[in-house]
Amino acid sequence: MHTRRLPCADSRSRLHALHMKRPAIVALMGPTASGKTAASLDLAEQFGGEIVSVDSALVYRGLDIGSAKPTLEERRGIPHHLIDVRAPHEPYSAAEFAVDARAAVEGILERAALPILVGGTGLYFRALLEGLSAMPAADAALRQAVTDEGAQRGWPAMHAELARVDARAAARIKPTDPQRIVRAIEVFRLSGRPISVWQEEGAQTGGSPWRVLRVVLCPPDRAELHRRIGRRFELMLDQGLIGEVEQLRRDPRLHADLPAVRAVGYRQTWAYLQGECDRAALGEQVTAATRQLAKRQITWLRREWAAFWRDPGGAPAAVHELVTRFLG
Repeated sequence: MHTRRLPCADSRSRLHALHMKRPAIVALMGPTASGKTAASLDLAEQFGGEIVSVDSALVYRGLDIGSAKPTLEERRGIPHHLIDVRAPHEPYSAAEFAVDARAAVEGILERAALPILVGGTGLYFRALLEGLSAMPAADAALRQAVTDEGAQRGWPAMHAELARVDARAAARIKPTDPQRIVRAIEVFRLSGRPISVWQEEGAQTGGSPWRVLRVVLCPPDRAELHRRIGRRFELMLDQGLIGEVEQLRRDPRLHADLPAVRAVGYRQTWAYLQGECDRAALGEQVTAATRQLAKRQITWLRREWAAFWRDPGGAPAAVHELVTRFLG
């Protein structure tokens, strides 16, 4: 009978030393309205860092108020990366984000600064830190054809078609989510294989080349998070959210099915300006959708990552302590 030999103390020491030689980065995660922006700025000032946004709304120019994008003044002169890198009518995939974010992180490390990843878009974090499955790249012509087909047939019919070829993907994707329906059908028509199979076949790249400290900011009391969400929406209205969406609607290239327009807050305000609801209903719909988003983000974070969870009420001191110990 063979027994498994555990690494000796010397081997463990060597492995630890090799691990510690990898460049260190910090990933500050959390649901929407949890105080990540303020905490990241404090961290950057304290530890000489630069911030890499991990947010699928902040990549778009013109989506400022509704995305809670930090202004130039609020950024305190700290370099920020992957903000305003696309026009709102242009697509931007998680794979593109991974390439751009990796380049940003490597540039920050070359400047001997601390990369601080900040955001709540789970797919972006996964793409950068774990890699994505090697499914077919987007095909612009086919994607447009599927989109046009959906506009003609209706998205429930397209969702039913997806269910016939990929029941597992259809179970995860809502009939009201054209973006994901289009991508799933596109992948099947390009490759003849369901997108769920591609996703299960693992990452096309290995783990991250960095040591990553993962910190989740989230109030332990869900009611407190809901209060934060309500206060932030009222602030957005005061800052001119409705006027911002009116300006976006003047761009003939934009329509309600684009990812930028479907972002929480923008989708509901777009519908309000089309006369689909009144001002009171707008507030109810945005806060409800934002709460649902926060719930999904929290569920994903608990499932995906071994991370340190901290109450934003105790930041920045609690986060500073974690980072100090991590950097050694």
